[in-house]
Amino acid sequence: MKIRHILFLFSFAICSLGHAQSSASFQVSTFDIDAPQLQVEKKIWVYLPLEYSYSNKEYPVVYMHDAQNLFDTETSYAGEWNVDEYLDSLSDDKAIIIGIEHGNEKRMDELTPFPNEKYGGGKADDYLSFIISTLKPQIDSTYRTKNDPIHTTIFGSSLGGLLSFYALIKYPDTFGNAGIFSPSFWFSNRIFDFVIESDVSPKSRFYFLVGSKEGDGMVPDQDKMVKLLLKKGVPENHIQNIIIEGGQHNEALWRQNFPEAYQWLVGD
Repeated sequence: MKIRHILFLFSFAICSLGHAQSSASFQVSTFDIDAPQLQVEKKIWVYLPLEYSYSNKEYPVVYMHDAQNLFDTETSYAGEWNVDEYLDSLSDDKAIIIGIEHGNEKRMDELTPFPNEKYGGGKADDYLSFIISTLKPQIDSTYRTKNDPIHTTIFGSSLGGLLSFYALIKYPDTFGNAGIFSPSFWFSNRIFDFVIESDVSPKSRFYFLVGSKEGDGMVPDQDKMVKLLLKKGVPENHIQNIIIEGGQHNEALWRQNFPEAYQWLVGD
């Protein structure tokens, strides 16, 4: 344990020298990839476990949205999630984290499966096609991954929570688990009809989390969706329905609750 701690401090020091204002771990790197489905180039952030370079292990993968907010205070909108710091602290239950940068003004289009009459959107299938057909194959061919659904998680908050939920329902052959923080089910009621009309895999695992002070409809919508999943045959032990008393719609809520969600989705 002492050796691991020294290695962590050493890597953090090197990272700090290379990035004067960055808080990203030395284990975080980035690359750009063409996303033909979106007609853009996407910046991807990759977190590799501390042990990756000297082990032969294969690792589960977590695909996360809004990468700007996951690892680095310098790029975050209102504080980062500290995903890398938390994972650096673990002695086991490691995973590779793939952060996908949002498309700025296109974020709403990318992360919403159905359009909203006022705000538009509704192009999530193009974004998911990019992940499934372009990004995931490159990740699986580049890194030592466990690429089956049970070891593949999709995770996000707000619109990213909505998108992660939708992805798990629609693509169970790719994603086996979803972290669904503060899901924006309000964006379109069609998401409820979609679940009613879909064959929901009983193998899928859902981690829902919402704060009680996020808005009047947030907790009722999450409870409604959980009840729908149970009616569709999802086992009760495959669903976590977490309500944080006093929790607000912000990075602080998601940062504080990421570790427990991660352990349930990946560590178990």
